Amino acid sequence: MLAVRRNPKRRAARRSDSERTRERLLEAASGEIYRAGFQSASLDTILGVAGVTKGALYYHFKSKKALGFAVVEELIAPDVHGKWVRPFESVKDPIEALIGAVRSIPVRPEDVRGGCQLNNLAQEMSPLDAGFRKRLAVIFDAWREAVAAVLREGQAHGLVRRDVEATDAAGLLIAMVEGYASLAKNAQDPKVMKAGIRTIVDWLRSLRPADNRKAG
Repeated sequence: MLAVRRNPKRRAARRSDSERTRERLLEAASGEIYRAGFQSASLDTILGVAGVTKGALYYHFKSKKALGFAVVEELIAPDVHGKWVRPFESVKDPIEALIGAVRSIPVRPEDVRGGCQLNNLAQEMSPLDAGFRKRLAVIFDAWREAVAAVLREGQAHGLVRRDVEATDAAGLLIAMVEGYASLAKNAQDPKVMKAGIRTIVDWLRSLRPADNRKAG
């Protein structure tokens, strides 16, 4: 009996094609969920945008919910980490770093129109599904702890007021960011988000010791 010779390059190509198909599905699902919400997201639309068959979808994801979980874990979580966790891992001035992150919030009409995808999903799915709620909580917790950690570091170096409770302040920052995003989405007006950013920046400056405040 002849042994079947397997071609490593061919296997690698198949794996690569499979990975690209999965990535297209995730990107298409993310866009559709952002547009319509998870419950109203159309699998047919996702398949059409991704350019794949229903069989390919169920090869990678056993259900629509599994696809939604993957969007949270593989797209939303890394995006939040890149904007609100990694930038604070090594900074000289915590308040300036936080101000920079707040000022980098997108305020184009198309960004305001859809709101924050993390907050959108939390508002829609957390009351309905424990799987979504737990996965979204992991993201919020990491965001809050990253901000709290950089505030505590600032306190250790005299750059943040000693009376600031870091975890509470971090939670307030998240609440303000997401709250203004919701207000701007409801108003469909970038000016609401821009005003919110100015308010948050002023609040962040107030966290400096009185003798260490400066315009930023």
